[in-house]
Amino acid sequence: MDQIHRVRELFYEQGKNLTEIAEIVGCDWRTVKKYVDQEDFSPPAPKTNTGESHASKLDPYKPLIDSWLLEDKKAPRKQRHTAKKVHKRLIEEAPGFNASYRLVAAYVADKKKELRLNAKGKEGFIPLIHRPGEAQADFGYADFYENGRLYEKGKYLVLSFPYSNGGYLQLNYGENLECLLEGLQTMFEYIGGVPTEIWFDNTKTIVTEIIRGGGRNVTERFQRFCEHYRFKPIFCNPESGNEKGNVENKVGYLRRNELVPVPHFEHLADENKLLLERCDRDMDREHYEKESTFISELFQEDKAALLPLPSVRFDTALYTTVKTDKYGKFTLNAGKHTYSASPAFCADTVQLKVTSNEVIVMDMNQQEIVRHHRLYGDGVQTSMDWLPYLKYIARKPRSLRNSGIYDMMPPVMQEYMDSCDNSDRGKVLKVLSELTDRTGFDSAVRTVEQAIVYQAVDPDSLRSLYRRLYADVPLVPPLEANEAIPKVTLIPFANDLTILDRALQRGSAANG
Repeated sequence: MDQIHRVRELFYEQGKNLTEIAEIVGCDWRTVKKYVDQEDFSPPAPKTNTGESHASKLDPYKPLIDSWLLEDKKAPRKQRHTAKKVHKRLIEEAPGFNASYRLVAAYVADKKKELRLNAKGKEGFIPLIHRPGEAQADFGYADFYENGRLYEKGKYLVLSFPYSNGGYLQLNYGENLECLLEGLQTMFEYIGGVPTEIWFDNTKTIVTEIIRGGGRNVTERFQRFCEHYRFKPIFCNPESGNEKGNVENKVGYLRRNELVPVPHFEHLADENKLLLERCDRDMDREHYEKESTFISELFQEDKAALLPLPSVRFDTALYTTVKTDKYGKFTLNAGKHTYSASPAFCADTVQLKVTSNEVIVMDMNQQEIVRHHRLYGDGVQTSMDWLPYLKYIARKPRSLRNSGIYDMMPPVMQEYMDSCDNSDRGKVLKVLSELTDRTGFDSAVRTVEQAIVYQAVDPDSLRSLYRRLYADVPLVPPLEANEAIPKVTLIPFANDLTILDRALQRGSAANG
């Protein structure tokens, strides 16, 4: 009541507006408005407690809700179920569900307290006025699984439109310039136009220097991207993310509604296409401030104000050159990530084409040598493509031990090559390169492990073992005895072959 009195005193006696009062007392302006407009200060009537527990429509679904919230304990805090998400999933996944959102929200709130899953309080921002066609961009982070592999704290790019409150997201492995440019380009092409201006943070990905007076020096590729699509980049003041509060809120909203539960999918590109479609469907709801107006309707005004797409697609890849070591390998990301090129390019210069998910190695004539899935993370990692190395050494099998390639091989591969005859080593290496080309180096290593068990050191045995492990050969069931199969007559002849001769002259043992 002291706070309520203070709020009303500032408004009615000192003439402060709602925003000023909110800043003075340190609460949301909506709370201030509620206290200013409140007319009835009667104490609430005491609740009647009969001690009886009544059945609820939600009772049959509480175990399902509990299972989702328990699973949330393993998920990042920002990727846990909200009451709204729980209600939405119950409608979609629980047959016969017809309870109200309020009932679900009350139960979820109590259950989260019980499980200690309550999130921290949210910070409010003063809404800004924006024109149609303007946008804001920012990255968020979320876990996801691609083909069974966990990408912990992976990134996702959000492009929001404050006028309509529409927005889109694209999942990424990281937050580099390639991820930013590819994500923006994909969203531009999906909506069929380019925002007139886009607000950004002062991220090192694009801003190299903040100049006195408010200017920015940006990377050349980002500047080229802006010129290509003709949008105006606007940068927030340092430590002032609230200046683009719409996208800050949209980052959290899309995480809660599109990335909960933690996504599992086979291919990132396919999932990103589905995310764009889901963001379209999400706009079929009322605007949070403009009553009886759908976001999708307002977004049409945004789209009408967009700049047209250029006739030529911008190349978002990074092109650079690197020097390989004596093994034909090179490093990126300050030496933490190692990639193979080819033994034919030892201590040489190669060209790279780097995208958000690939590192393509080319010779100086831009002919592709090999391509890798781009590595992410701060730990030391290696991406090794063995095919060029196996093909190379198969032509010079006698130099295997002195080439350096032998030392890079897994121990089981070294053991197997030592057991092969010198005359067969080149053929075996050729077979291993064929298997690697077919199903990857891991399949070749597994075949070699089986070959060591069976002491099979010749090329034909290696191929047979591979087919047994990886070829889709159906098992043939045993033949069942039936009347169509002739019976076999045994001919006892001991050591007297004349008995066998007489049987064969009569028309074989079966015709006896």
